[in-house]
Amino acid sequence: MARTASLSFPLTGARAGNVAYLGAARCRRKFEVYYPDGFLDETYLVAERSYKERSHLEWAAQLGPAEFRKLLARGQFQEIADIAIRIESRTNLLFSFEKMALRDALKTTAGARLFATELYAFLWARGSPQRKFEDWLQALADLPCKQARVLTWPVATVFGFLARPDKHMLLKPLVTRKAAKAYGFDLQYQAQPSWPVYRSLLTFAAVMRRDLDRKPGFKARDMMDLQSFIWVQGAQEYEP
Repeated sequence: MARTASLSFPLTGARAGNVAYLGAARCRRKFEVYYPDGFLDETYLVAERSYKERSHLEWAAQLGPAEFRKLLARGQFQEIADIAIRIESRTNLLFSFEKMALRDALKTTAGARLFATELYAFLWARGSPQRKFEDWLQALADLPCKQARVLTWPVATVFGFLARPDKHMLLKPLVTRKAAKAYGFDLQYQAQPSWPVYRSLLTFAAVMRRDLDRKPGFKARDMMDLQSFIWVQGAQEYEP
């Protein structure tokens, strides 16, 4: 099985240390109620990690940087869009209305071209993370929409999460906000996708990783483990 790269985001910014450690300990204990062996728990691997990891490995095989560049060079923008949608569709990471809005937006040649070129730039191009993320948000905002808007936090973050879980985190607003509150981290969430909020999310992930590394069984392999930890804190299915 392919091994994802180690996490490399720094703990910086005014809110990097703003954590209530009692809340952090409570969040870890809640996770242990369901998965006593942490990120090594066999039930956890089946219930939370395996399907995300399968999607990542499928993405790496079909839309890794070399394969992605070849498709772009051939002008196969619709093929790129179709692969991305197909891989995401095998997960439960987007709501149905988000899936439909994205499919509708990528049916046009112009929409598929914009999506494919800007997604590659976001994932693999050189440049500052801020500039690449902001360009990606603008591309999503510019996609044609019929009923529901395409630019939501889950759509903006799901493809980075599936393609590069060593660097990118998924933001599901309700669950992530509940988890940050329980943890004691000031996420300062805003509904409109933006770099400052995403940067805050990455800092939250770094804080969690730092704290969880201290406990046997909780060394995060990548953002998939950290996103699953967030999910257990905030999802209704994990409420007592």
